Amino acid sequence: MRATDSARTPAPAIDPPMPDLVQTICHALQGIRFGSVEIIIHDARVVQIERKEKIRLETATCRKGG
Repeated sequence: MRATDSARTPAPAIDPPMPDLVQTICHALQGIRFGSVEIIIHDARVVQIERKEKIRLETATCRKGG
């Protein structure tokens, strides 16, 4: 055991996810093809959910001159 291991603060106990929270996360994931869903946690509690969606354009539509 290293000295830094014993100095770590144990993580607080985390309550099991609430059905509403799970449903909200699933809703954020629905329909997303490219992007990310970020879950922000503070003091062992989910405080924010961010959904970032990317829209990918077809390569042919991005070229000049069609």
